[in-house]
Amino acid sequence: MKRFERDSGRPAGARKHCNELGAVLLAVLCLASLGASCDGGGQRASQANPDPRVQDGDGERVDSIEGVDISELTDSEVEMWTALVNERLSPCGEPVSVARCAADKGRCGACVTAARYITRLVMEGYDKPTIEEHFKGRFDAAGKREFSMDGGHVRGAPMARVSIVEFSDFQCPYCGQAHPELKRILSEFDGKVNLLFKHYPLPSHSRAEPAARAAEAAGRQGKFWEMHDLLFDHQRQLEDVDLRGYAQTLGLDAERFAKDLEDPEVAAKVEADRKEGEAADIKGTPSIFINGRPFNEPLKMLPRYLAEELDL
Repeated sequence: MKRFERDSGRPAGARKHCNELGAVLLAVLCLASLGASCDGGGQRASQANPDPRVQDGDGERVDSIEGVDISELTDSEVEMWTALVNERLSPCGEPVSVARCAADKGRCGACVTAARYITRLVMEGYDKPTIEEHFKGRFDAAGKREFSMDGGHVRGAPMARVSIVEFSDFQCPYCGQAHPELKRILSEFDGKVNLLFKHYPLPSHSRAEPAARAAEAAGRQGKFWEMHDLLFDHQRQLEDVDLRGYAQTLGLDAERFAKDLEDPEVAAKVEADRKEGEAADIKGTPSIFINGRPFNEPLKMLPRYLAEELDL
């Protein structure tokens, strides 16, 4: 999947995450990605790749949509945008294109939002195959996942219209970077968005699993999120003595905390989250899902994505 800086021909930085390759190999891969070159020195041509489910009848292409501003797109970007909105299936459950659905105002308002989403991705420099993949991940009915709420930890309004599910690792530096941004986003979208936290400790992070158990043990005393925040604020101090110290800082019953930390049921809860992540095809941390669909853009675009989601 490639994204290009507009008018520069350079690949843009992907969202960073930890994976199971190990720290050394990860560093090598990151350095390699910084020096990657574009295929053929520019964006790939916008070859026709229509969704076979689209049945637009007369076949006439829609080249403008009321409420969707494409004035800042270059000629080649307009060509790509026009192909995409006429080839992608409406998110409203009808066998028509996004463009045809949006042009018929009585059909479904979500189509205009979907067309604006395509516009944004084109403006951000993604190539056509990647936009198609992002669109499918966001709107295709088969791509939506359901996550267990059993014993889950939710921050924000329980009945919010938009739910973020985050699979995370307390020792992962990229999860640590995401932590304050997610807290800020929950504040910005107060009452509209919530966050369900899921553990996904990586084998390469030896203290991630004990830290996850510490959060669950604190949760048994009503302090999951307080411990969660302390762990991310002190990612380099996750030894057993540190975990006991955080429990003391939070005023937890030390004896009960120590017992719960070693409780097989606590370990089983962490493992259940990890297996749920594997079933969702998690490749690294943090991995984020919005209303059951994978979010694969840079984290800085999450507020824009959430605003779009609220418009659907």
